[in-house]
Amino acid sequence: MGVFTYEDEVTCSIPPAKMFKAAILDSDNLVPKIMPQAIKCVEILRRRPIHIGSKFKSMTHRVDAIDKENFTISYTVIDGDVFSGGIESISHELKVVAYPDGGCIYKKGLALFKAIEAYVLAHPDEY
Repeated sequence: MGVFTYEDEVTCSIPPAKMFKAAILDSDNLVPKIMPQAIKCVEILRRRPIHIGSKFKSMTHRVDAIDKENFTISYTVIDGDVFSGGIESISHELKVVAYPDGGCIYKKGLALFKAIEAYVLAHPDEY
C-alpha cells in the first residue's frame, strides 16, 4: 500500500467559526446550491455524507471525527467510482484556523472553498 500526502492552504475573509459552519456543518445543503454543475445532491446516511455528481457518478465519505471547537474534520472516501488502480480509500483532514486579519485559513483548500466564501459574503446573515 502506498501513501500520497499533500497540503494546501486557502485564505478567506470569513471568520473561522462562520466558515466552518458553512463549509463543513451545512455542506449537505450549501454545496449543491452553489455548485449545481458539479454536485447534484448530498445525502447524509448514518452520518456518512454521499456526494453525487461531479465527474464521478458517486462516492461515499465516512466522517471519522468532527471537532466543532477547533474547527476540524477528518473523513475518508470509502466507496465510489473514484477508486481505480488499487486505491482502497482516500483520507482527508481539514482545518479552519484564524487568520490575523479576522478571516481564516482553510488547510487543504479546494475550489469549493472559494465558492463557499463567495456565497457567505453574499449572504452574511445566513451563517
